[in-house]
Amino acid sequence: MTPTSAHLIIAAGGTGGHMFPAQALAEVMIRRGWKVTLSTDARGARYTDGFSHAVAVREVASATFARGGILGKLLAPFRIAGGIVSASLRMWREKPDVVVGFGGYPTIPALAAAWVTRTPCMIHEQNGVLGRVNRLFARRVDLVACGTWPTALPEGLVGVHTGNPVRAAVLERASAPYMPPGDWPMSLLVIGGSQGARILSDMVPAAIARLPEGLRAHLRIAQQARAEDLQRVIDSYSANGLRAEVETFFRDIPRRLSEAQLVISRAGASSVADITVIGRPAILIPYAQATADHQSANASGLVAAGGAVMISEQSLSPDTLAAAIATILTEPAKADQMAQAALSLGLPDAAQRLAALVEELAQKGAA
Repeated sequence: MTPTSAHLIIAAGGTGGHMFPAQALAEVMIRRGWKVTLSTDARGARYTDGFSHAVAVREVASATFARGGILGKLLAPFRIAGGIVSASLRMWREKPDVVVGFGGYPTIPALAAAWVTRTPCMIHEQNGVLGRVNRLFARRVDLVACGTWPTALPEGLVGVHTGNPVRAAVLERASAPYMPPGDWPMSLLVIGGSQGARILSDMVPAAIARLPEGLRAHLRIAQQARAEDLQRVIDSYSANGLRAEVETFFRDIPRRLSEAQLVISRAGASSVADITVIGRPAILIPYAQATADHQSANASGLVAAGGAVMISEQSLSPDTLAAAIATILTEPAKADQMAQAALSLGLPDAAQRLAALVEELAQKGAA
């Protein structure tokens, strides 16, 4: 098997947390001469703009038991079964060399088909706790790669720590020099999931309004907010005379991260990976409803290293957030130490590590 004949199927669910590391692996494998196919559903297809045109995008029939009402939940097993049959037949015809799943219900058809056809396969878990689908397949794949370390795995299962792959746009800003806060314009970046978070829309503008006037005057704020929260966030900043860019989604997050003096964010695995690869102080607010509280697990390593402050949703208020912001932005030496601590945990070569595992699996499968 030559590299140019090798075929990788990447299966990823319909969120940025799954799709961004999948995109990063695809970028590396294409450069290594592999043919890459992305298997996802309609939700995941929304994130494919960032993928290379060399990646073949295949939408599969999938479903989730978490949405869609009673009828949707009843039909979900049949849609998933149909997707598995279709994927298995295609896999028998195409005979891919490796299948990699990044989590989410849309990965079920490809991973199940790999198991049925005995195709070498592995999963990559971004979070500190296995997601539902990855937990289902953890003992049925050849290898479990872990983005967050340590990752809680089923008893007797050993994972390989690769880190979470980041996109090329993030790598271009890796280790960008950090300018500590001071008496000059300072950038505050607020991100929460792929389209903001209601609690951040509620709390961040109110917290910033409580900061000393001298500190507020130097702030340049960029905040992601959900479409339904957009106008009230804009109005809140405007009422307090604050300069803020408020959008539902920023397509230039790597640039904004590299220019930020402070980041306020959810603790999604991809967000934490981006923050550590670029190296910026952060206030992390884990999503309280995340499965098995995995966002707290994602944040714990960065907090322990001194690169971030974590505030639970239960403890979050405009006053507690304002105090955390002020502590960081009025202590340049502390902020700089946090940036360096964050950078010390970054794994910019995570995609390369994952790609090496893919090639090892392919070689074993060909032996």
